Amino acid sequence: MKKDDLQLVPEEVILSKIYLIRKTKVMLDTDLGVLYGVETKQLKRAVRRQEKRFPPDFMFELTRTEFENLRRQFGTSSWGGARYSPMAFTEQGVAMLSSVLNSERAIHVNIQIIRIFTRMREMPLANKDIVEKLKHIEQKLANHNDKILLVFEYLKQREQAKQDEVEFDEREQIGFKRSNETKEV
Repeated sequence: MKKDDLQLVPEEVILSKIYLIRKTKVMLDTDLGVLYGVETKQLKRAVRRQEKRFPPDFMFELTRTEFENLRRQFGTSSWGGARYSPMAFTEQGVAMLSSVLNSERAIHVNIQIIRIFTRMREMPLANKDIVEKLKHIEQKLANHNDKILLVFEYLKQREQAKQDEVEFDEREQIGFKRSNETKEV
């Protein structure tokens, strides 16, 4: 099989099907069924037959509340769509699906999904040094802000001193005034 043929589904599509539920990145059975090219009920049936392969940290069913929130998020009508709570598969659960579903498409799409999950897990590690540099720059900027404010305060004081000096020079003189002409006797 050619390398181009291995990418059956665009990465963006797979990424859009990964949700954060219970603080865990998961994919839903309906989305996986579409990606694998099987009906959702067929996927669920295969999982139920091999239930021992899917402990709670690999796969869990959404609670009624989670399901309702998800339905509202997708904007589905109350009478349409799924009637049963979907199954949510973690990265390990998706990997385990490859042992349950044996079609060529399922195997290759599964490989794609696992690679995307892996890259998502590596992203924070790769960006850790960038985050540290940003914190350092932010600290520098905070110090610069303080120094800039100090310079502006100094400039204000200098401007005020100049204004006071101009006002002093322009004030009306009081006291003894000499005339410019001296009288000769």
